[in-house]
This record gives sequence, structure tokens and C-alpha cells, in this order.
Amino acid sequence: MYDLLTGLSVIEASSFVASPTAGLYCAQMGAEVIRVDQIGGGPDYRRWPVTAGNDSLYWENLNRAKKSVALDLVRPEGRDLLQALVRATGQFITNFPVGGFLSHDVLAAERPDLITVRIMGWADGAPALDYTVNNSVGYPMLTGTGPAPVNHVLPAWDLLSGAYAAFALLAAIQRRTATGAGGEVRVPLSDVAIGTVANLGGVAEVLYSGANRPRLGNAVYGLFGRDFVTADGQRTMIVVVTARQWANLVAALDLGGAIAAVESARGVSFATDDGLRFTHRDALYPLFERAISGRSHADLAAAFDAGGIVHSPYRTMLDAVQDPGLVASNPIFGQADNPSGFAYPAAGAFATLPQDARQPPCPAPRNGQHSEEILADRLSLPPGEIARLIDAGIVGVV
Repeated sequence: MYDLLTGLSVIEASSFVASPTAGLYCAQMGAEVIRVDQIGGGPDYRRWPVTAGNDSLYWENLNRAKKSVALDLVRPEGRDLLQALVRATGQFITNFPVGGFLSHDVLAAERPDLITVRIMGWADGAPALDYTVNNSVGYPMLTGTGPAPVNHVLPAWDLLSGAYAAFALLAAIQRRTATGAGGEVRVPLSDVAIGTVANLGGVAEVLYSGANRPRLGNAVYGLFGRDFVTADGQRTMIVVVTARQWANLVAALDLGGAIAAVESARGVSFATDDGLRFTHRDALYPLFERAISGRSHADLAAAFDAGGIVHSPYRTMLDAVQDPGLVASNPIFGQADNPSGFAYPAAGAFATLPQDARQPPCPAPRNGQHSEEILADRLSLPPGEIARLIDAGIVGVV
């Protein structure tokens, strides 16, 4: 947690990954992020993984440092309260549909300088999820080997869209500061996905070649990079991106003579050319497989570290969590009073500001924990009116 965005308040009405991630990143940098949900929780409130008490560890971590207001959004009075909160605050993050009671035009009619950042599935408003967008842009057909597509479990487009939405919010605020103009920013997952494909050269690549890239399993396209198995059965990934790393890798494995023979036979030099190492992988991989399979992982790791060679063993997530360098001794983690009651390391801001003191991560709220506070502070509702709304089931509290 840092205080870079102190003084900025944002209303968030969202669910699942992308939109809550945008709010989370703002909250971790000091913004007051007020998440508004249906009383009892939205569709992601119990999403797995969950504890034995059915508390979502997913929800608990995507909503740290936020405040929670619970409203009955089925009823007009609850919707009116959410609209009033958005207008009173002036900044809104959501993945609700373009139309309806949370459309930007409806909200901005009484707040022209309102900034709305809306995360969407497809740009035309059609629904989509990370896993369907990923299929649409072709990555499962590049992953793994064989004819069947291979999905990955990381919701990359959700996370990129959430981060881009947080950036877009701050960009729109900067424009409003300079010009006074509000507006809506729409961030479709599909555009983030295909735009990222383009930024990485993928669109140009397939149009230039007229063909799809071959599926390479664990090999890295265009570089010398692949998984190898050591003498003690440890599978490890090795990736070379500089001439110095290549020279040190060859030396560490005592492969200078064998590599020189391949270069001579094929009329090439691997010293400085990533592409040639990739192109001639059919000759290089067997040499490295034999050399690596004859040495223990500990022996190789020491030699690779000394040579600045990028490598990493394959581990389970449980193994990673038990690595002190990644978690226990990592300053991004700390303890928080989690609503689930389960104590574990909680992540704060990923960025480190060496000149600023890092604050510990904050807990996630309970559904409706801040309803009374926010309605009084933001809408100036008197206690009697708030009590009426609670009694009528329009407002939920803990």
C-alpha cells in the first residue's frame, strides 16, 4: 500500500477478475475504492477457491483495501442510490453493460465531468470471458504440441484489461484536470487480446508468412530456450537472450567443441544470433540434453548462477509459496485481518517505491461493511433515512 492516489475516490460496480483488478490496483496506491454490490454479494462473491466456511479466497484478495456498500440493485431505489454515489464521486469503474441504468449517458446527464471506465467482453457489447477471448485470438493453438488446443489457467486478458483500465482511468482524470471534460473509456477484453497479439508482432507475422507459427511445446520461439531434465530428475527451464549468456552456457556445459562442429558443418555462427540458435535447434538440443542429463540440478544451478544464465526449475504452486524469496521474505507481502478468518501472507502493491515507506496490505471488506459510512459521507443522508433504507431492505449492512 502506498499513498500516491490519496484523495481520489472511485465507485466500482463489478464482478469476476478484470474490473475488480482495476479497482484493486487503484486501492493499493491509496485511492478510496468503494465497491457496490448486491446485498449478499454479487455473482463472484463465493467464487472458488473457498474455505470450509464458503468464504471466497479469490474475492477476498481481489478486493483488498476497498470499502463495501451493499444495495438491492433489483429495486429502483437501490439503483437510484448507486447512480447518486457515482455522480457524487465522479469516477466509476464497472463491467456492467453499456446500456441500462449504469450507462455513461444516463449517469453523466447530471454530472458532465464524470469519468466512466467500462470493461467489456467484445467491443460491440457481446459477452465474453478471458478463456473464450483467448481461444478467439489463437493462443491455445500455439500452446503445447499435437492437434488439440491447450488452454492455460492464467486469465491473462482479464489481468491485462484490469491494469489497462486503471491506467485509462488516470489518463482520463489527467485530461479532465487539463480541460474539464469527462467521458467514457471502454476497454474490451477482445481488443486488449488482439491488440496485444499485434504489439508482439503476431498479426504482422501471420500475414507476412501466410501461415501459423508451429507449436513448440516448452521451447521458446525465436530463442534458445527449452526445458531439460537433470541427472537427478529435475526439470528446469533455460533461456538465453544475450551473447554473454550463450557463451557462458556453452562454457558451463563444456560444449565448446561440439558447438563449433555444428557451426562448421552448417556454415553458421551461434555467438550473437538468437534466430540461428532457434533455427538449428534440431542439432543443438541433443547436445544440451546429454550434457544436462549428466549433472545434478544443484551443480548446474551453481554454474548457471555464476554465469548469469537465466534458468528456473519447474515447481508446483505450493513449492513456490514456500519459497522465502518469493513470499515470506518478500516485502510486497504482509498480514491482514482477513474476513475469512484464515491467516496467510497477503499481497500489497507490486511496485516498490524506495523513497516511500510501504504500508501493510489491507483486508477486504465484508459485504455492506461501509454502507452507512458511505451513504452518510457521500450522499449526506441523515441517520433516520439510512435506518429506513436498511429496514426496507434497500441497503445492506454487516
